[in-house]
Amino acid sequence: MTGTTSFDLPTYLEAERQEVDAALQRALARLVASLPPAVAAAVRHGVTSGGKRLRPILCATAYRACGGVAEDPAVYDLAASLELIHAYSLVHDDLPCMDDAALRRGTPTTHREHGEPAAVLAGAALIPAAALQALEAAQALGCARATSLAVTRTLLEASGAGGMVGGQWLDLMGEGHSLDGAALDHLHGRKTGALLAASLVMGGLAAEAEPAVVDALEAYGTAIGLAFQITDDVLDATSSAEILGKNPSDVVLDKSTYVSLHGLDAARRRAREVVASGLNALNAARVRAPALSGLAHYVVERDR
Repeated sequence: MTGTTSFDLPTYLEAERQEVDAALQRALARLVASLPPAVAAAVRHGVTSGGKRLRPILCATAYRACGGVAEDPAVYDLAASLELIHAYSLVHDDLPCMDDAALRRGTPTTHREHGEPAAVLAGAALIPAAALQALEAAQALGCARATSLAVTRTLLEASGAGGMVGGQWLDLMGEGHSLDGAALDHLHGRKTGALLAASLVMGGLAAEAEPAVVDALEAYGTAIGLAFQITDDVLDATSSAEILGKNPSDVVLDKSTYVSLHGLDAARRRAREVVASGLNALNAARVRAPALSGLAHYVVERDR
C-alpha cells in the first residue's frame, strides 16, 4: 500500500479546492448568462453551497499521476464538469419527490430556497452544461478528438441510466425493503461509485494513460466510491445534523444501509478493506501517487 506519512493532505485538499472553485466560477459565468434570473440563482445555489469537491480533485490528481503536464486552468475546467453533474444530482435528490430534504451542507436545500420549479430546471440545465464543459476542456488540454469524446462519454455514461441515475432509481425502489449485501453494493456502485470512478478515468484518459493504468484507476475509483458510501452510512448513524450539515434521512425513509445490514464495527472494517483493494489495484499498475493514497484514507477517516 502506498505510504502517506510525508504527504500533507489537508494543504493539498485546500489548494485543489480553491482551483476547482475558481473553475466552477468560470463555468457559472457562462452558464447563468443565458438563464432566467430565478433559474440562474438556483444554479448558483446548487453549485456554490459548499462541498468537498472530491470528484474534481480526484480527476485532476489522476491526470497528474498519469503524467499529465498541463498547468493551465483547463485541467480544473475538465474536473469541474464532474462537480456540475454532482451538483445537479444533489439538487434533484433533495426534491420532495425524492428524499424531500430540507438541509444540505448546513444550508436550506435549493428547492427550499428558490422553489421547486427553479430547482428542477437548474438541475436540468447543469447536465448539458457539464457535457459541454468536459468536451471543451479536454480539447483545451490538447486531447485528440477521439480522446475528448471518450472523456465526455465517460462522464455521461457514469451520470446516466447505467450509472448514477439508475442508482438513484434503485435507491428509491429500495425504500421499505431489506436489501442484501450484493444488492446494496450494486445500488451504491451506480449511485455513488460510478461518478467517482469516472473522475479517475477521465483524468487518466486526458493524460493519455495506458489502458491498464486507466483500468487500475477505475478499480481504485470504484473501491473508494463504495468506501465513501459505507462511511456515509456510518456517519449518518453516529453524527448529528449540526456536524454533517444535513439531516440523516435513510432511517426515516426506511432504506437499507451498511450499518443496518452489518453493524457499525463491521461496516467500518468493510470500508477499510475496500480502500485497501483499491490501493492494491494502483500498486499493481505501478501508479505511484501519494495524493491518491491520501485521498483514499481520507474517504474512510473523514468526520462529515
